[in-house]
Amino acid sequence: MAPEIKYTKIFINNEWVGSKSGKTFDTYNPHDGSVIAKVAEGDKDDIAAAVAAAKAAFHRNSEWRLLDASARGRLLNKFADLIERDQEYLSSLETYNNGMICSFSKFMAQGMLPASVRYLASLADKIQGDTIPTDGDLFTYTLKQPVGVCGLILPWNGPMPMFVNKVCTALAAGCTVVVKPAEQTPLTALALAALLAEAGVPKGVVNVVPGYGHTAGASLTHHPDVAKISFTGSVEVGKLIQQAAGVNNLKRVTLELGGKSPLVIMDDADLNLAVPVAAHGVFTHQGQVCVAASRLYVQSGIYDKFVEAAVKYAQTLKIGNPNDPTTQHGPQIDDEMLKKVLGYVEQGKKEGAKLLTGGKRIGNTGYYIEPTVFADVKDNMTIAKEEIFGPVQSILKFDTLEEVIDRANNTSFGLAAGICTTNVNNALQFSKHVEAGIVWVNTYLVFGAQAPFGGFKESGLGREGGINCLDPYLEVKTVSMALPKKL
Repeated sequence: MAPEIKYTKIFINNEWVGSKSGKTFDTYNPHDGSVIAKVAEGDKDDIAAAVAAAKAAFHRNSEWRLLDASARGRLLNKFADLIERDQEYLSSLETYNNGMICSFSKFMAQGMLPASVRYLASLADKIQGDTIPTDGDLFTYTLKQPVGVCGLILPWNGPMPMFVNKVCTALAAGCTVVVKPAEQTPLTALALAALLAEAGVPKGVVNVVPGYGHTAGASLTHHPDVAKISFTGSVEVGKLIQQAAGVNNLKRVTLELGGKSPLVIMDDADLNLAVPVAAHGVFTHQGQVCVAASRLYVQSGIYDKFVEAAVKYAQTLKIGNPNDPTTQHGPQIDDEMLKKVLGYVEQGKKEGAKLLTGGKRIGNTGYYIEPTVFADVKDNMTIAKEEIFGPVQSILKFDTLEEVIDRANNTSFGLAAGICTTNVNNALQFSKHVEAGIVWVNTYLVFGAQAPFGGFKESGLGREGGINCLDPYLEVKTVSMALPKKL
């Protein structure tokens, strides 16, 4: 059964309001393409109202600014409790609006999200400055204080974890926020905002404005009262945001952008481990993952054997309704992405890659594509260079570790990488020299709030997660106090 759609309006000052223009937009179910709901379409005027609310909530005498840091942590822990209480509803809503298979969305709502919130809550009262022994009769110390209003722009592929990670980091630091969810998937962001209000977040601290990137998103990035932007999405949009961040003021910017991540399988790897790790790396969430292992390098000694096993594994994945708990492979997000991925498949065949399985649309309703495996892929082929964001495994051959490190680094991306090997020296050398923000050894797609996440090169700027994740949301203020010359 479809979950109840409780929230479709804009959330400002802990109130649900329609868009100032009166416009709405449709949001869809990727399983069958049906319209789920009409959502209020925010634009420049709605962003202005949300930013004004967030700015007022950040005033030095506001309820939020006067709240103890430990109380911010307790509030976030209450939010984690509410996520656990409503986990079934949240996971079903994510599956309904995003197409994420229900086993994955339940894993997030039951464990990943509450754990992330609680980790970030634990950092709220750990913000500490330093005392500095400066020359002269001075007492010098530093204060770390929240930057102010933060604009948080979410992607469509992971709405719930992105909301939690960005919003709770900003709140733990003491900031106020305006969230612009992806137009494809606004529903869980609105539901989570309602839970934050229930947890006790004061008015104006959290605001959510659904809408389109070129209107609501652009207005948020250009607004002079926004001190920081955190964006997860494409490289192209990330570059536009970086430019916009310097127009009306100098915003701090965190960008987590695209990837074309290499996964290396050495001759000594255990194929019983490596084959499912590689499949998991590229087929999870139908390949709609920024760190997807979409460049799979297999050493020549086991290449043919690995390819055969990879094809068989891909053919075992159960495709179907994402609400079915036995489904392993669901739909793409929408018709646009469906056509984009199928276009890459055709380009791969045209350029000479060998299509061994998959590559076709399934049915005429919904946005399903078969898990796809290409062999004999060359580095100069389009499917080896561009981010596909779909279930396409491209398998390339290499001879030596030194060679594959250079080939892995020959890209403008640098988000993630992985290696499967039983030789610890291979693992250490690859991890040292590969240009990527996160490296997995004999595993893939393993995350934790305790570990920093972000990319090299065009895969982004800054890091999210980890013990220092609040720093981009804090200003450092130095205070020097003259001391008496004599006691």
